[in-house]
Amino acid sequence: MLKMQAQCLSITDSRSLCNHLVPVPLNLRFFCKLSSPASVATSSQPKPFCKGRWPNKFGISYNQRKRNSISLHLSAAAAVPPPAPPTTELDDEGKGPNPKRLWRRFWKVAAPYWWSDDRVQARLQLAAVFALTLGTTGISVGFSFLGRDFYNALANKDADQFAKQLLYYLGGFAGGIPFFVLRDYARETLSLRWRSWMTSYYMERYLKNRTFYKIQSQSIIDNPDQRIVDDLSSFTGTALSFSLTLFNAAVDLISFSNILYGIYPPLFVVLLVYSIGGTAISVFLGKDLVTLNFLQEKKEADFRYGLVRLRENAESIAFYGGEENELQLLLQRFNSAFENLTQLLISSRNLEFFTNGYRYLIQILPAAVVAPMYFSGKIEFGVINQSVSAFNHILGDFSLIVYQFQAISAFSAVIDRLGEFEDILDSSSKSPSESSEEISLVYSRMNDSPTLEPNGTVLKKKSQKLLDIENLTLQTPTSKATLITDLSLQVNCHEHLLVTGPSGSGKTSLLRALAGLWNTGRGKIQFYIDDVGVAQSSSELEETSMKFSKEVFFLPQRPYMNLGTLSRQLLYPSWAEDVAPALNNLEPPVTLPFLVRGLDSKDASRKPKQPTTDELIKVLEDVRLGYILSRFNGLDSTHEWSSVLSLGEQQRLAFARLLLSKPKLVLLDESTSALDEANEAHLYGLIRAAGITYISIGHRRTLYDYHCNCLHISAADSNTCRPNWSINPINEDTPVNLSKS
Repeated sequence: MLKMQAQCLSITDSRSLCNHLVPVPLNLRFFCKLSSPASVATSSQPKPFCKGRWPNKFGISYNQRKRNSISLHLSAAAAVPPPAPPTTELDDEGKGPNPKRLWRRFWKVAAPYWWSDDRVQARLQLAAVFALTLGTTGISVGFSFLGRDFYNALANKDADQFAKQLLYYLGGFAGGIPFFVLRDYARETLSLRWRSWMTSYYMERYLKNRTFYKIQSQSIIDNPDQRIVDDLSSFTGTALSFSLTLFNAAVDLISFSNILYGIYPPLFVVLLVYSIGGTAISVFLGKDLVTLNFLQEKKEADFRYGLVRLRENAESIAFYGGEENELQLLLQRFNSAFENLTQLLISSRNLEFFTNGYRYLIQILPAAVVAPMYFSGKIEFGVINQSVSAFNHILGDFSLIVYQFQAISAFSAVIDRLGEFEDILDSSSKSPSESSEEISLVYSRMNDSPTLEPNGTVLKKKSQKLLDIENLTLQTPTSKATLITDLSLQVNCHEHLLVTGPSGSGKTSLLRALAGLWNTGRGKIQFYIDDVGVAQSSSELEETSMKFSKEVFFLPQRPYMNLGTLSRQLLYPSWAEDVAPALNNLEPPVTLPFLVRGLDSKDASRKPKQPTTDELIKVLEDVRLGYILSRFNGLDSTHEWSSVLSLGEQQRLAFARLLLSKPKLVLLDESTSALDEANEAHLYGLIRAAGITYISIGHRRTLYDYHCNCLHISAADSNTCRPNWSINPINEDTPVNLSKS
C-alpha cells in the first residue's frame, strides 16, 4: 500500500520535471499527489471427597482502496474475525462533513506520536522531509528559468546556446532527481514508522481493560480490526502526504507568484478568479462524498464480516444445510455495498465532469492571455513557456480542493472512523470510580497465619478464604435486566462449588462478573490472593490484576485455540514461549522498540518458571492427549487447532493449560460438556490432586460427585426483589449454614 503511494508520487514528480521540456505542459503533479490510500480412568463414580462449611454471611478486508479510482475490493481471508457490526447507524454528528469535528478528531489521532518516546527521531525525520521538499521546490523554480532560456535558444535558432542550455538541463536532472527520490523515501519511511507506533499504541489500548471484549459484547462500534489495520495505514500515509502538499503549495505560491506577476499582472488576477471559482463549484458538487465514503467503509466491512462468519462456522452451516440462507444473507450485504457504491460513483462522475474540464482548460488559458504580448514583441517565446509553468504551479496550489476532493472526502471518512475509535478507547480507560453504580471487585491478601487464644494457645487453622461475595445483584450490561438478586456466599480453599440452574438464569453471567467482564449491578466481589497489598496507583492496580489472572483461571465450554505451535497452546496464556525468539530472528531485525513492547513485562521476573518440554509432554499424557504428538509431528507443529482437534480434545487441552498454570481457583463453564464420564472424572481428579479449588457450571448429574456444595440459581422474577438463589451442601452430613433470605 505504501509502495503504491510512493510510486504514484515518484511518477508525479518526474512529470513535474518534464513539464519544462514542452511549451504547454500537462501538469499532473497535484492529480497524483494524494493518491495514497485514504487511500482435555476412573471407572466408578467417586464418593464425595470434601467437607465444607458455609459461614453465616455470605467482559474484504475492505482494503483501503485507491481512493481516486473508487473500486470494491472484498476479502474473506482475515486472520481474526472482526466484531459484529453495530446495531446503530451514524449519529447526527457523523452524517455529514463537519470541519470542526474533523479537525478535533484529526488532532486527537495525530498528536500523540509527536509527543511520544519516539518524538525526537520522528521530528528530525520530519524536518528532513520538509527540507527536501523545500529543495524540490527550489529545483522547480530553477527549471522554470532553464526552460525559458532553452526555448528562447530554440526559437532564435541559436545552436550554440541551445546546446549549452541542453547541458544545463541534463545537469539539472542529474542534480535534482536525488532530491525528489530521497524526499519520497524519507516520507515513506517516516509514514511507516508513524504507522508502526500507532498500531502498537492502538492495539495496547484495545487489549487493555478488556476493551476488546466490551466492544464485541456490546457492539459499540463496527470492525475495530479494519480501523487498526486499514484506517491507520491510510491515516498516516495521507496525513503526511497532505501536510507536505500544503507546505509545498505555500512555498510554490510564494516562489512562482513573483515570477508570474513579473511577467504579466493580469494573468495573476485571472488565476485567482479561476481557482476560487473552481474550488467553490467542487465543494458544491462533492458535498455528499464524505458521507458516502464513510458508509462504504462500513457496508463493505459488514459484507466481509459475513464471509468470515461463513468460514469460521463452515462445519455447523454444512450440518444444517444452510447454504441457501447464507447465500441470501451475503448477497443482501453485498447489495447494500453495491447500492452505496453506485451513489458514490454517480457523485464522483458529476465531480469529474467539472474537474476534467477545469484541468484541461488551463493548458491553453495562460498562453492565450500572454499571446498578444508575444505577438507585439514585448516578450520572448521562452517567456510563454515560463508563464505556463508558473501558472500551472500556482493554480495547482490554489486548486488542491478541486483536484483532490475525492481523496480529501475519503480521508475525512478515515478521520471520522479513527476519531470514533479513539473516543471509545478513551471512555474504556476511565477509572471504575468514574462510573455510576456498579459491582465492586476487590483483591485482598490471603491470610495464612494461625489464630491464637489470649493465653497464646494455637487454635486449629481455619480454612483459607478464596472468594467472598456480598449482596451481589447482577444485571445485563445493555438491557439492565436483573439476573441474580442479593447473592452472598463464601468459597474457601478445597470447598468446590457447583452452580446449576435453568438456561438463561445467569450462571455464565456470574462467572463473567467474577472475571471482571461484567460490572453492571451492585455488591462486592472479594478475591484473596497471595502477596497483594492495597493498590493505590493505576500501575499498582494493573499489577494486582496481573496477579489475579495468575491466581484465578477460567475454562470456557469452547476453549480458545491461539495461533501458533502445539507448545504455545499449552503455555497460553501464562507464558509466551516462542514469541520473542520469533521476533528476534526476523530479517532484517526489528529496530523499533515499540513493536516489541509487552514481551519484556515489568512483572516478568515474578512469573513462574516456564515448563520444560518433558513437562509439556507429561501433561499431555496426564490429560490423555499423548497421541496427538505423533499425529501432528511434535510440539513445534503449527495447525488451525480449533479445526483439527475435536471439541473434546480442545477441552482436555484446556485442562492441560490449567494444570501447568497451577492457579488457586478455577472457574469452569461446562468445561467437560464434550467429554465422556470417564474422562470427566479423570480430569476433575487431576485438578483436585493438584490442590486447585474450582467453581463449576454444569447440568450433568455426575458433576455432583466432584463438588461440596451447590448454588442453584432460578429465573429472576422482575416483579419482586427477592433472592432467586439457594445454597445447599451436596453431602447432607456436611454442616452448612444456608444463606439468609
